[in-house]
Amino acid sequence: MHHKGSVEVICGSMFSGKTDELIRRLRRAVIARQKVQVFKPAIDIRYAVEKVTSHAGTDFAAIPVEKAADIPSRMDRDVTVVAIDEAQFFDEGIIQVVEQLAAENIRVIVAGLDTDFRGEPFGPMPVLMARAESVEKLQAICMVCGEPACRTQRLVNGKPARYDDPVVIVGAAEMYEARCREHHEVPR
Repeated sequence: MHHKGSVEVICGSMFSGKTDELIRRLRRAVIARQKVQVFKPAIDIRYAVEKVTSHAGTDFAAIPVEKAADIPSRMDRDVTVVAIDEAQFFDEGIIQVVEQLAAENIRVIVAGLDTDFRGEPFGPMPVLMARAESVEKLQAICMVCGEPACRTQRLVNGKPARYDDPVVIVGAAEMYEARCREHHEVPR
């Protein structure tokens, strides 16, 4: 059976269900008897070191790596599906790794935040989205008004983080909320 390589991107704000969707696709691949491997950035230790875990609590075994270039050397020989969670935290080398895997007839599923807390494109995600065969953008629910949310609001002591605050701070519900465009605030 011949399989063509491809790239699928699952993106959206925090709490939009990206990791749940990633895990759903992985479970279907396992049912189809495909060989699956999952990678995540080593800095993401929110729930478990060797698992990708959604905010809802579903999880899947994963290999933490320091940088994108580490992924190919950590792969098993017969892998047909590679998933990469929290791709926004990887260096720009993730783009070449993903492209190379797809060229080797591997299905690559990438999940990550498309924008940072400022509402700006996040790391390598815009390029991965542009080069993917499919992109699914998920929405959360705004914590202010209950409407669909496409932004991630970072909070510092209950107030919106300032524009010039550091972009990468790994956290969960204790410091982030989903917000709609109207209620997303980034003071300068």
